[in-house]
Amino acid sequence: MFKALVIENDAQQGYRAELRDMDESHLPKGDVTVRVDYSSLNYKDGLAITGKKPIVRSFPMVPGIDFAGVVEESRNPAYRKGDMVFLNGWGLGETRWGGLAQKVRVNGEWLTRLPEKISAKDAMAIGTAGYTAMLAVMALEKNGITPDKGPVLVTGASGGVGSFATAFFSRLGYQVTASTGRPDSEYLVKKLGAAEIINRTTLSTRGNPLMKERWAGAIDSVGGQTLVSVCASIMYGGAVAACGMAESLDFPGSVAPFILRGISLAGIDSVKCPVEKRNAAWRRMAEIVDPVLLEEISHEIRLEEVLDTIPELMGGRIKGRVVVRVD
Repeated sequence: MFKALVIENDAQQGYRAELRDMDESHLPKGDVTVRVDYSSLNYKDGLAITGKKPIVRSFPMVPGIDFAGVVEESRNPAYRKGDMVFLNGWGLGETRWGGLAQKVRVNGEWLTRLPEKISAKDAMAIGTAGYTAMLAVMALEKNGITPDKGPVLVTGASGGVGSFATAFFSRLGYQVTASTGRPDSEYLVKKLGAAEIINRTTLSTRGNPLMKERWAGAIDSVGGQTLVSVCASIMYGGAVAACGMAESLDFPGSVAPFILRGISLAGIDSVKCPVEKRNAAWRRMAEIVDPVLLEEISHEIRLEEVLDTIPELMGGRIKGRVVVRVD
């Protein structure tokens, strides 16, 4: 038996999430069984647990878009009992049972070995947010955006992806401008390495198709009008990595920055990202992540505390990362 957070939706009791004891026979199909040590809480998990958006595609569902733990049983030749592994994406918590459970069973091809310099807890403090941020940094590097090209912008800088993007850029020598709408987070954003902070309203307000060239590159986790304003403010030949849609899925903008300034827009997908690129991202993070910083920007809760924490998460009252101790 093991404990799992389970989401149900039926005509009798409606949409609900509860912590319950499960038998291993209920685990889904897969060739690797993992004992979960840590998971994390993300905004997408909050949407799934509350049912505010149709994140969950089938029921019952165990939420949790990532996890880290130890292989208990494997029929996959790439993994043996005792291996330390983690998983981000692949529809976890949406179409496949996720990491907010003491045991999971998945296809081994989705797993990643834990880098030697990163613990299971640190992997979840980084989580999908940090991994996505690193993919975005790598995309800008691929487009030739180096520290000598000029300052870079990070939107949603007080959020998960934004805070890691700010920290990664700073560690790599970039001058970072951070956009946030939370004055109470400005101290943390500056500690992460931001040289300048601007209010998010300066980007979320509709402007001209081409605006003053301010940044060589940008990572946007907001979307909508904010992404439009970001693209309109990128220097000639610059690039933007888009990895979020908290404001909107729409792009109500102009092609002018792409044609007249030759900028590039790179879409970042962390869910079905190829294994080679995943491994490259985690190797980079193992080199530059500061464990002390991870302790400062994250706090730990137990699996039993998840449901009580969700309202705080969805209300924007939690700063930093929430790591869930599951074991």
